[in-house]
Amino acid sequence: MREKIKVLIADDHELIRRGLERIISFEEDLEVVGEARDGREVLDILKSKAVDVLLLDINMPIINGIDVLKVVKRDFNALKVILLTVENQNTIIKKAIEIGADGYILKDSAGCEIVEAIRRVYFGENFIDKSLMSILFEDIKSKGKRTNILDSLTKRESEILYLISQGLSNKEIGERLFLSEKTVKNYTTNIFSKLDVRDRVQAAIIAIENHIEEYFRD
Repeated sequence: MREKIKVLIADDHELIRRGLERIISFEEDLEVVGEARDGREVLDILKSKAVDVLLLDINMPIINGIDVLKVVKRDFNALKVILLTVENQNTIIKKAIEIGADGYILKDSAGCEIVEAIRRVYFGENFIDKSLMSILFEDIKSKGKRTNILDSLTKRESEILYLISQGLSNKEIGERLFLSEKTVKNYTTNIFSKLDVRDRVQAAIIAIENHIEEYFRD
C-alpha cells in the first residue's frame, strides 16, 4: 500500500484549520501531519517533520504567506505548496505565480476541490480553483499584450495549451483528446520548454494573454 500524502495546514484561523483537517481526514490516502498558526511555525515544523503538501494561507501573521513561499521554494524544493486565498487578492496571487506556488484555491472551496488540489500537486501538476481562474484570467486578458509566442506551438500543443488554460488536468485532457495521460504529460513538457515557463499556471497565463480561445472558435 502506498504511503499517505502528508499535509501541513497553515492558517491563523482555528475554524479554517479544523475544517480543512476534517475534510482531509475522510480521505484514505491523505494525512494531516501538522498545523501552524503563523509563518514562523510553518518553517519550524518543516525543519522537524516530513511534509509532502503545504496548505498555506497567504495572510499569515509574523511571516506572511508570500515570504514563507519564498523560503520553501529555496530550502524545501520538493515540497508542494497550495495557497489559500480569497477572490480579491489578484495582485498577491500574481506574485505567488512568479515565485512558483503549485496550487491556488479559495478558502471557501468545496471539499472535493481541496482534495483534488492536494492530489494533483503531489503528482506533479498545478491546480487553480476554476472560480479563481476566471477572475484572475479576465484581469490578465484585459491587460495582456499579444505576441507571436504561440506560433511556436504545433496544432496539437496549442490544443492542449487551450485545455490547460481551461483548468483541465492531464487526465481530463487525455480523455477529451483520446490520448494517454503520459502522452499529455510529454506534450506539456514540450509546451513549457517552448514558452519558457515552469508550470501550467504560467503557461495558462501566456495562453490567456494571447487570447488562445480565438484559435478554437467555431
